[in-house]
Amino acid sequence: MTRHTRNDAQGIRTTAVHGGEAPDPVTGASSPNLVMSTTFASDEPAGFSAHNLDGDSGFLYSRWGNPTARQLDRKLAALEGGEGCVSFASGMAASSAVLFSLLKSGDHLIAADTNYAGTAELVRDTLPRFQIEVSLVDTSDPANVANALRAETKMVWLESPANPTLRLADIAAISKIAHQAGALVAIDSTFATPIATRPLELGADYVIHSLTKYIGGHGDALGGAVIGGAQAMAALNVEAGIHYGGVISPFNAWLIMRGAATLPLRMKAHEEGALVLAKFLEDHAKVKRVLYPGLVSHPQHALAKRQMDNFSGMIAFQVADGEAMARRLAKRLEIIHHAVSLGHHRSLIFWIGTGAMMESSFRLEGAALDSYRALAGDGLFRLSVGLEDPADLCRDLEQAMG
Repeated sequence: MTRHTRNDAQGIRTTAVHGGEAPDPVTGASSPNLVMSTTFASDEPAGFSAHNLDGDSGFLYSRWGNPTARQLDRKLAALEGGEGCVSFASGMAASSAVLFSLLKSGDHLIAADTNYAGTAELVRDTLPRFQIEVSLVDTSDPANVANALRAETKMVWLESPANPTLRLADIAAISKIAHQAGALVAIDSTFATPIATRPLELGADYVIHSLTKYIGGHGDALGGAVIGGAQAMAALNVEAGIHYGGVISPFNAWLIMRGAATLPLRMKAHEEGALVLAKFLEDHAKVKRVLYPGLVSHPQHALAKRQMDNFSGMIAFQVADGEAMARRLAKRLEIIHHAVSLGHHRSLIFWIGTGAMMESSFRLEGAALDSYRALAGDGLFRLSVGLEDPADLCRDLEQAMG
């Protein structure tokens, strides 16, 4: 039976369900198999090194390749419109795979000055130990990227929308600037998902996802993925998957693949709920500012409309004395969970204080700190709107905030 991949005539919902999958040729099982075996019997001698692998190689060892993980890879590549994908044990494993596989001593990286904390700390603390220079810039303005380029620049790292400020990057404009200088573009698109934005179509070379978030969607499986060109993904699999060893568990791949099948429907509901809550919060007396790409008040709303087919379910908002409000919400919320992470079917909220982020992850100074405070103030609540009835979520916030 034909394996389904994405094409121009096939809708995104069909791709989410059928991409990368086919009924089992032996049993006819309609659902993807969960293959937990670490090794596979072979009727022909094979090389003992991953360098002996080619496109016709069968499965030999699950760190080299696993049937369940392979189906997930194909589904994600189909959703993003990429030629290939490599899945990893976590989103950070995926990010690390790109950075450590493609950069070397003497190279220069341009990275967004605010993004996911784990990535922010990796590029600030770890890469310089390997003599990789890093320039941190506000990527909401493509001119900042252009001004930071050097002859040694090998990569531009973006995140759009950014965590936690929901700042956007113009992927098409920055990709053009980077490619003219001979640099690659990698983008963490976890907040957007391929339902909202497909960066490869806008010129990016690598797309990174924390599958733990929206694509898995249920808060029960860690995973990460990198999507890009076929040759690039084959090289990444050998360098990062096989040699670094941070491969995804087949069971997690199976859970995430099940979640991915409903991604388009869930993202529609996330967006609908988030818009209701964003408007509710914008009108709330205790809320100073709301950041949501779907609101006209978002400073990059025009770019969001141009670049995103779905505004996702992430909201950031400020209140007076955020730390006191955080303690109150943690104790009083009944439906929304006061917890880290995002993109799950249940709503999650967490306080991200500006002072703490500057000490730990971002360490911005001067104009960069001023730019961050212009969006975040003394801190933000990051609200991941789940699939509950929006009216119930509004009531829960109202009773908890007082």
